[in-house]
Order: sequence, then structure tokens, then C-alpha cells
Amino acid sequence: MKAVIYARYSSDSQTENSIQGQLRECKEYAERHNIKIVDSYIDRALSAKTDNRPEFQRMIRDSEKKQFDICLVWKLDRFSRSRIDSATYRAILKRNDVKVVSIKENISDGPEGIILEGLLESMAEYYSAELSVKIKRGHKENALKCKANGAPAPFGYFVNSEKHYEIDPLTAPIVLEIFTRYADGETIKEISDDFRNRNIFAGTNNKFKGKSTFYALLKNRRYTGEYRYGDTVIPGGMPAIVPQDIFDRVQERTEKNKQKPAFMKADNEYILTTKLFCGTCGAMMTGTGGTSKTGKTHHYYKCTNNMNKKTCDKKAVQKDWIERQIVATAQDYVLQDDVIDRLADSVLALFNKENTVIPFLQKQLKDIDKRIDNVLKSIEEGISGASVKNRLADLETKKEELEISLAKENIEKPPIEKEQIVYWISRFKGGDVNDPAYRRSIVDIFVNSVFLYDDKLVIGFNWKDGTKTISLKQLEKSAVGKGNKCSYLVQGSPVYCQIRTLSRFSLVRCSY
Repeated sequence: MKAVIYARYSSDSQTENSIQGQLRECKEYAERHNIKIVDSYIDRALSAKTDNRPEFQRMIRDSEKKQFDICLVWKLDRFSRSRIDSATYRAILKRNDVKVVSIKENISDGPEGIILEGLLESMAEYYSAELSVKIKRGHKENALKCKANGAPAPFGYFVNSEKHYEIDPLTAPIVLEIFTRYADGETIKEISDDFRNRNIFAGTNNKFKGKSTFYALLKNRRYTGEYRYGDTVIPGGMPAIVPQDIFDRVQERTEKNKQKPAFMKADNEYILTTKLFCGTCGAMMTGTGGTSKTGKTHHYYKCTNNMNKKTCDKKAVQKDWIERQIVATAQDYVLQDDVIDRLADSVLALFNKENTVIPFLQKQLKDIDKRIDNVLKSIEEGISGASVKNRLADLETKKEELEISLAKENIEKPPIEKEQIVYWISRFKGGDVNDPAYRRSIVDIFVNSVFLYDDKLVIGFNWKDGTKTISLKQLEKSAVGKGNKCSYLVQGSPVYCQIRTLSRFSLVRCSY
């Protein structure tokens, strides 16, 4: 696994969380867990109460390049002190397949915070659509005139002062050369290596770092002069760089060279990565597999110290067994009506404590509506004129600006009610433990950490309160009822489970 380190201190920082100390301990953690550090991002004398941190934002942008899997932080308050910002940006990283790992906290961003993160991520889709409708009203006119709408110009173009696309004489020849050489049979690697040897990328900020960048360029129809924005498509709406015949030859070749999707990728996804730890040495347990003499493929989680350094004698555990058992246990002891009701109260209290901008904008919008009503009443009473009409137009413009600001804020911090939270969590009740997508959702949202010992299994859930003990027979009945089995451990011994509360989250202890 590859990771980056994010370190930060504020103006009132103390010695134990200095930059040097954070970096040193993160590197030691990475070495213990066989994680390769590929970069570090450091913000000095900046508070985590705001997301306006240059290195933090650079790290978020770099996550889109898919060059690292983990973001290591000394503690989660280094990442953010705002619960909403933390949930929002961790959701962004999650979409880019990056997990945030605190080296000093085995739990994630608090039990309610994890659930809030999942809820915010789901609700953002609705508000993104709402915002899109509002903003596109203005952008549609620009699109009909083939003007840029704020997004960066495609490589090979620039946007002039009138917001029209023009060919960049420095970079457009690079685009044409890539299309021509690929159409003539060269591979992306051959083109990339040649460009690098010729130092062509020196003036382009090394824009082409991987095959995905090249393929995205080769699929872009704008290079044929076709203007596109949303559902607006205007052939000849911008200057062409690539002749149509070359573009068509490239499309034929890319279709033939498409890589086949990974076989049963979802089934073989190791969803407990970064959450499963070896109880013997504390190292992460990562996914591995092998093929038997019969040709059947088996998947396990194995201690990284056992796998790489041979310094731990912890045996591997079968992937399906431990994943299904954890998900089934979550169904039995977390996804219950009384627990969901308490969770909803906690998540709502946390959200309302953090959210101050949306109520302010809503108050302003309500005030604008009253002022518009007063102007309309004046017009109805016969008071009119240019000044009144101008006043009404100004108010309506301010209302539209407030609506857009509110929609933007709702994407990051959508208003929620308890009923929405209860409904959202309740959707996970009764899911199929054999469904990989369902298993991932349960682990991502409700499971905090898992420690595998020789005599017990400790699961940390994002759920507070409650003590419960379950016998082996009860566990087996529950597992069989969900299509699960309790004999999937490599050690192959009987299992005994106890659930209890410890500190901020509940634990499930399984002895086998």
C-alpha cells in the first residue's frame, strides 16, 4: 500500500504535535505496517477549523490521480477540527479510493461522525442536482454561444477575454502528435517514453502522468471542433486541432484495445483493509490469495509482519468468514430500532452543533422574500416607476444569488432532520451478507476497527451503549440464517462471542 502524510500545526501548537514529531511517528507507523510513503503535505501555523489550507487542498486534488491509497495523520484533529469538513473531505477521498488513517487513534472520526459522513455523501447527490439546475440556467446561454463556463480549457486550448476557446500554438501540436502516432499504431507507453526523453512535458507541468490521462485526451471530441456543455452539442463551435479521419481511426483502435474488467472484482475486494489489525503485533492485516491444486482461488487476510518480515506468527483468516461474521453481527446488534433512534439523535445533535452558515443564509433569503413582497404590494397599490422596478430587479437578483449560495452550502452541509437519518440508517437493515456492495457499506459506515487475536476477535462499532453476550449456538443459528458460517477461520476452532461497551464504542469479543 502507498500512503501520504498530512501534518499540521496551528499558531498555538504544542511540542508533542510538532511537525517533526508528527512526521517521525507517521513514518514509524508506516514502517511497522509495511506502508510506502510517497509524499508529505505540511501546513504550518494554520487552524484546522477551516479548510482554507494550501497543502491540505493540494492533497485533496492529488488524490484524484490515484497515486496513493492512504492518508496518514498523527491524530484526526490534524486533518480537521470541523466535523462537517472532516466528513465532507473524507467522502471526497473515499470516492478517490483513499482512506484516512489516524496513527494514534484506532477509531475513526468518532462514532456519530462516521455515520454522518455516509449520510452527507448520500444527500450531496440530491443537492448537487439542485445546484446544477440553478447554475445551468445562466450557463445555458453561454453554451449556446460556444463560450467557456468556468472549467479549465482542454489541453491544447486557452480561453480568450471573451470566453471563447482558441488554439494554443504551444500545446496544440502535442495533441495532434499524440492522436497521429496512436492512430498509426504506436502504444501509449511508446509515445509517453518518447515525449519524456525529448523533455516535451517540461512546459506542460508534466500533465500526462498515466495511461488514463492519455485515453481521456484521445476520447475528447472537442479536438474535432465539437463544442460540448451538458446536453448542448454544437459541431464546429470551437476550432479543431485533430482532423476527423484521424480522430475516427483513434476511436476504432481504443475500442479494440479496451482492457477487460477485472473478473469478479467486487467479490475479491478486501473491504477490511486499514480496519483489520493483528492482535499479536498490532500490524495491519491485508488481503492476499492463492490458488489450490484444484485450481480454486482462496482469499485471506494476513498480518503484514507475518507476510513480509516474518516477525509475527499470526495465522491468516479466511476473507469471507470474517467479513460475513462482522456484517452479520452488525445487523444483530447495531441495526436495531432502539439503537438507530439513539444514533439519529446523536448524529443530529452533532450536525446542528457544527452548522451555522445554512441558517444564516436561510434567514437572509426569508428577509429578501419579505422585501420583494413589500415592493409587489407597493406596485399593486399604484406606486410604480423606474426606481421601483429597478429595486424589484435588484432584490430578485440578490435572491437568486442567495439561492445559489444556499445550494452550494447544502452540497457540503445539507440540512437534515431526524426522520431522514432514521430512514437512511434503516435502509441497511436486513441486507444480504453475500452481497459485496452491502458488505462494503456496512463496514465503511458502522465498523470502526477489528483486532484479530489468537483467542478472540474484537470489533469496534460506531455505536455506543448496550451490553450483550451471545453463545456459540446462538451465533451459529444467526450465521446460518444469513447464509454465513462460523467455521471459516484458518485455525478452525469453535467460536464464543461477547458484546460490550468500551469507551466511545462497543466491542464484540469472539473466542475461537
